[in-house]
Amino acid sequence: MKKQEVFTVSEAKLKLMRFCAYRERCHQEVEEKLRQYQLTPLEKQTVISLLIADNFLNEERFASVFVRDKFNLQHWGKSRLQRELKLRRISDYLIQKALLQIDPEDYLNTFNRLAEKKWQQLGKQPLLQKKKKINDYLLRKGYEYDLINAFLHTLS
Repeated sequence: MKKQEVFTVSEAKLKLMRFCAYRERCHQEVEEKLRQYQLTPLEKQTVISLLIADNFLNEERFASVFVRDKFNLQHWGKSRLQRELKLRRISDYLIQKALLQIDPEDYLNTFNRLAEKKWQQLGKQPLLQKKKKINDYLLRKGYEYDLINAFLHTLS
């Protein structure tokens, strides 16, 4: 088991400032990190308050960056983005606000590009098997069933 270190509030704040400066973090990640530092609950809240006041910790900015990066780099759909943000205890309001930054045209283009690419990769498999694999793949990526269903109906 990893040995827990004892820190003062100012030491913990400095370590967490570096932790948050490296990349955007949500409150949950900071709280998990704070558990390692053997601080009292009041000290933990003080550190979190200081990080928020110094703008090192900002849930809205985190949600926005998370959505933009995961959509642009890993091509996740809105369902997956929403699910992943909920796991990080981001509020529904901030999730919806972050999802609004995805351009609907880009979203459809990305969906179509992924679906077509997967269709080509599957080669000469039976049609029903190809449709099931594409359906499963796109659902895992987090795209809506209506979009997937519309695409599959064009393949007949």
